[in-house]
Amino acid sequence: MTYSLLDFLCLLGAVGLFLYGMKVMSEGLQKAAGDRLRNILSAMTRNRLTGTLTGMLITALIQSSSASTVMVVSFVNAGLMTLAQSMAVIMGANVGTTFTAWIIALFGFKVNMSTFVLPLIGLSIPLLFSSKSRNKSIGEFLIGFAFLFMGLDMISLYVPDLQSNPEMFEFLQEYTSKGFLSVLIFLAVGLVLTMVIQSSAATFAITLIMCSKGWIGFDMSCALVLGSNIGTTVTPLLASMSGNVAARRTAMGHLLFNLLGTIWTLCVFFPFVEFTSWLTEALGQGNPDQLVEYVNHIEATDPNLYDHLFDNSLPAGHPVLAAIGSMQQSVSIGLSLFHTVFNLVNLSIMIWMTGLYVKIVERLVPAKHAQENEFQLKYISGGLMSASELNISQAEKEILVYGQRVQRMIAMAQNLVHAKDTSQEFSHDFSRLEKYEEISDRMEIEIANYLNRISEGRLSNAGKHHIAAMLSIIAEIESIADCCYGVAKTLIRKQQSGIKFNEELVAKIDSMFIEVEGAMTNMLLLLGDMEHVREEDIINSYNREREINNLRNQLRSANIQSINAKHYEYQAGIYYMDIIADLEKTGDYIINVVDTIKEEFRSKKA
Repeated sequence: MTYSLLDFLCLLGAVGLFLYGMKVMSEGLQKAAGDRLRNILSAMTRNRLTGTLTGMLITALIQSSSASTVMVVSFVNAGLMTLAQSMAVIMGANVGTTFTAWIIALFGFKVNMSTFVLPLIGLSIPLLFSSKSRNKSIGEFLIGFAFLFMGLDMISLYVPDLQSNPEMFEFLQEYTSKGFLSVLIFLAVGLVLTMVIQSSAATFAITLIMCSKGWIGFDMSCALVLGSNIGTTVTPLLASMSGNVAARRTAMGHLLFNLLGTIWTLCVFFPFVEFTSWLTEALGQGNPDQLVEYVNHIEATDPNLYDHLFDNSLPAGHPVLAAIGSMQQSVSIGLSLFHTVFNLVNLSIMIWMTGLYVKIVERLVPAKHAQENEFQLKYISGGLMSASELNISQAEKEILVYGQRVQRMIAMAQNLVHAKDTSQEFSHDFSRLEKYEEISDRMEIEIANYLNRISEGRLSNAGKHHIAAMLSIIAEIESIADCCYGVAKTLIRKQQSGIKFNEELVAKIDSMFIEVEGAMTNMLLLLGDMEHVREEDIINSYNREREINNLRNQLRSANIQSINAKHYEYQAGIYYMDIIADLEKTGDYIINVVDTIKEEFRSKKA
């Protein structure tokens, strides 16, 4: 049998189907329970135990330690977690990723794929056309589950049969008989393979199949799995490149954790593999080392039977097939045990060394400049988007920070009204307000870009509506910032005209600022927890908007009377009403945000 380019492309397609199935399954689960996952993630920072358990749970649910670690990197980049807290979650994620290995081990070789994959897809299709978003998400999860095992079955079909290619067999034989050097070589192969396909689970699946076919020994398969643990750190490292120094330290901590764990395992590699074999036998699953010996024995004693064995021409009830099937199960359980025990022992050792980890990582990734410890945005970054539904909560927190920053502009504008014209205080306050307005524009763009990138992922209908609402909210907040800057520009024009505000005008402007400030504070209260809005807070916002409108009408009527009574000159009244108009528009934009929150809140309750 020759291995053609078409066979290689089919293998790539099978790996792609496996990875796509994992992706669809993960996203379907996120959409079915996105809010709950976000609530679980909020408990990450409590202590080492809850952090570790959360890392295990999230990774087991979304079937990717890379995805969960990328999320941790983004949280550290946002300042939500310290480096020390993030390490516990990462350690738990490494244990959680063994869940996929056990799924493959328990189901991958026991069940004939064709007997359940297509029926499962058939049962899932009606769910995709359901009117309920949750049912659609469950349908996607089931289809992803089916694709994952369909890809696994096809990987088994198209992985090159090394036994049928003497040249390739001799090449491998040369590297499998070099003792500890062979372990290092296969570890490097596992590392590179996982780096390329970006999934330790896919590497595990390929390793499981190769070992179960008898192409490589159990010890070399363990070395491949060991290498995949290091290769899986590449995705978080890529995600951290666009983050701050804290994010890069977190990704480096992930690499360091897996690297140090691999080093101690290599020091006791062969005894550890023997222990895994003993444990597999103790659990009644047979000896995983026997498969290669059995296949090689058949090749040496009965070449004809060997040929029939690998061209699938033996009858279904043949005793050799039954024996090999039992040994395949033993190998799959053995590799899963090796993967799990390695990560559990690694966790039990490393969890007590968190403080040392932090010191080492800080030395390895020093802060080049003090500015590196500051964040452009507090809760979101430009790194890889790991899970769209889970990223929404970070965007919500960033919008609250955006609103709080813009609220400070209201106080700056009010201070500018009180500052003396042409004074150094006026120039300083105006420059500061102008700078904040520029920051506001930049924050709106960055948050909008982040939301647009989330929307490109697979989202539930509720998630899509939520993002649309948030895009509307940031536009209104930016308009509030523009109104504050508009007040400053009016004061500049007043200064250039040589007009002065008397105490009466300043007091009236202050009364409007007080109303607007109160409305803004109430709006931020709603923004702080958009998913649990209280009706009384919404009513309070509408009452404040009415107060702003009533005050604007009163001040407009009083302005004409005051000008007629010569309290101040006409031009001063013009600038004064321009400021009042900008503040009243601020109230309109605030209530627009409240309207959006109210509608989103009601739609989620419906």
